[in-house]
Amino acid sequence: SGNKRVELIAVKELLGLTGYIRGGCSPIGMKKKFPTFIHNTAPLYPFIYVSGGVRGLQIKIEPQKLIDCCEMTGCELVSK
Repeated sequence: SGNKRVELIAVKELLGLTGYIRGGCSPIGMKKKFPTFIHNTAPLYPFIYVSGGVRGLQIKIEPQKLIDCCEMTGCELVSK
């Protein structure tokens, strides 16, 4: 992303920024367009699951369709 560090959005700010409540945040249909990243290996799978925007609702989708829809950037995701 070009940032030196990133952090999660505070729960109290989540609804206002994304339009979603905690547990229902989805890369699809956010109020504001955020840079969204997906692991480079995702397109190797026939389908993946992502949040459907409501707590407990998941969407089964072909990775490339999700990548195209949300204009995601593929990368090597790491955690330190």
